[in-house]
Amino acid sequence: MLAMFDEVAKQEALKLYPSYGDIHGRIFTRITGLPIMDQIRDIRQAHLNCLIKIEGVVTRRTGVFPQLREVMYDCSKCGFVVGPIYQNGAGEELRPGSCPDCQSKGPWKVNTERTVYRNFQRMTLQESPGNVPAGRLPRSKEIIMLNDLIDGAKPGDQVVVTGIYANNYEHSLNMRNGFPVFSTHVEANHLLKKSDLYSTHTLTDEDKEEIRRLSRDPRVCQRIVKSMAPSIHGHDDIKAGIALALFGGQEKIVKGKTRLRGDINLLLLGDPGVAKSQFLKYVEKTASRAVYTTGKGASAVGLTAAVHKDHITKEWVLEGGALVLADRGVCLIDEFDKMNDQDRVSIHEAMEQQSISISKAGIVTSLQARCSVMAAANPVGGRYDSSRTFSDNVELTDPILSRFDIMCVVKDIVDPVLDERLAKFIVGSHFKSHPDRDPDEPLGDVFKGSLTDVPDDSPDVELIPQDLLRKYIAYAKRFVRPKLSSGDLPKISQVYAELRRESVTREGMPVAVRHVESIIRMSEARASMRLSEHVSSEDIDAAIAVMLQSFIGTQKLSVQKALGKKFARYTHFHRDYDQLLLNILRDIVREMNYWDSVGAGTANNTASGGGANSESQQGGTTTVRCKLLEDKAREYGVEDLTRFYGSPAFASARFTHDAERNVIVHSMV
Repeated sequence: MLAMFDEVAKQEALKLYPSYGDIHGRIFTRITGLPIMDQIRDIRQAHLNCLIKIEGVVTRRTGVFPQLREVMYDCSKCGFVVGPIYQNGAGEELRPGSCPDCQSKGPWKVNTERTVYRNFQRMTLQESPGNVPAGRLPRSKEIIMLNDLIDGAKPGDQVVVTGIYANNYEHSLNMRNGFPVFSTHVEANHLLKKSDLYSTHTLTDEDKEEIRRLSRDPRVCQRIVKSMAPSIHGHDDIKAGIALALFGGQEKIVKGKTRLRGDINLLLLGDPGVAKSQFLKYVEKTASRAVYTTGKGASAVGLTAAVHKDHITKEWVLEGGALVLADRGVCLIDEFDKMNDQDRVSIHEAMEQQSISISKAGIVTSLQARCSVMAAANPVGGRYDSSRTFSDNVELTDPILSRFDIMCVVKDIVDPVLDERLAKFIVGSHFKSHPDRDPDEPLGDVFKGSLTDVPDDSPDVELIPQDLLRKYIAYAKRFVRPKLSSGDLPKISQVYAELRRESVTREGMPVAVRHVESIIRMSEARASMRLSEHVSSEDIDAAIAVMLQSFIGTQKLSVQKALGKKFARYTHFHRDYDQLLLNILRDIVREMNYWDSVGAGTANNTASGGGANSESQQGGTTTVRCKLLEDKAREYGVEDLTRFYGSPAFASARFTHDAERNVIVHSMV
């Protein structure tokens, strides 16, 4: 039937374009969109000679071989040419019965000059990890790729195959089992990679117009950051780092020799229970190409490349590891601190030069590993101690730390206000996501304001649907190439010089010349978020702020405030001042609540600047003198707080301004 489709398609094409036959001799009809998806382990004899659709991960792929399609035979006795004889691909060669000229039955010799071949490749498809039942081993099926389908997927790709489930007689299988048994395979007709679902060539004109319309939103960067992992509450710094890493910078070739990477590496370091692994799982589902692994479950060869002997050809073959399979994508490594030191050293080259050099079993080559590395690690002892240096908190060497562009130190700080919001968000998410819940069921008063995926301090930021976000990222990586202007270079140089000066006397993150490139990469990534071809001054400021947050966050608690004030003109230049002032006010309330909880009334007055500046908790409320907030805001260059007192962020955080008493009242209930 499929052969008839090909023939009819060719006839119709030649009617419209008579000279097309000189370009391509054959036209292939591909069938896609089959409504029924079968699992590999559910295929039975009822599916024989039927069109099926299966899904899985490619684990092995052979080379490309020529297969006979139309064979011409020469009679060895008289030299008469017999043919063409069409081969059905069933595994056995079809020969002529007798020679029409001399009536002899052979022997026959293949006429190689007039014989027509076709491309042939065999591929092994294994069940996806998510489709394997608990306690079972994944099953696999061989796929036959012909003609233009060869090299359509490589090991590690998740694909959907549509083809004919067929069988053929295998002599070796019958010799081993002792009765007629057939081996089965799938003759592929159509191949679709899962990563192609959100690739640029599948975008319609409506999708591109919607993407351009979204890019014209002046707050598109904030919307993208808030749309990262919407099921996780807070952690805006981690979400901003993930957004920059997904968009990435621009790869550069210096004088045709030196290659500068454009991918951004991210390290998450923090206490248990702060959703580090959940962030990595979100990136695995969002990125067009992602490979997830863990520190204990991955070795050096599992991350880079392995050499083993093929069980069919008996030759040494090279198989790529996680970093090679994640080429042009993201490699996610959880429990990064649990890796052995020897295994961790093996990825040094992959993280900076983005290549893996192999010299094993007579194979000397270099593999491409152009991927972004996102790793999550736990501190020494389980929890991060801010009174100790960064090197004492983590068992990672300076060479590996300097290869990370962004380092996010996440601390589980006790804060009654934020803890209450977080608890409401989690309870509301469970309540809303229950499979038996009616979507029209009214919500209780307890959950009002907690079921939204947007934090309370930014209620006016509209989230982007995840499908549109994936298309937006694919479009930006494919079509947008931001350029850096020469006017912003002195600012980057000045920040780097100040960072180097501070890093000599501090014991936090090591600052190297790589961090200059990191600032440039992050500024290009932020310009890509706006689909802009030019890096603006605001993009530079945002990249510098992310770099400084990484540097300040790795310092001791005793020097963080001093560094924060020194670099305030960089870290808060691009931020919303309402959010900045809200964070300052929360720090004041948190400090007051701490001293009240330990019963140190005198210490409370001293920490708050005296009895004229603050009052203790009364009836579930905390009162702060406006003068205290104004003095701290003046350190960041903010003079007038009138607009902040009337902002939605101020009211949504349960703060009220009493102008007569000149105080700020915070309600705990």
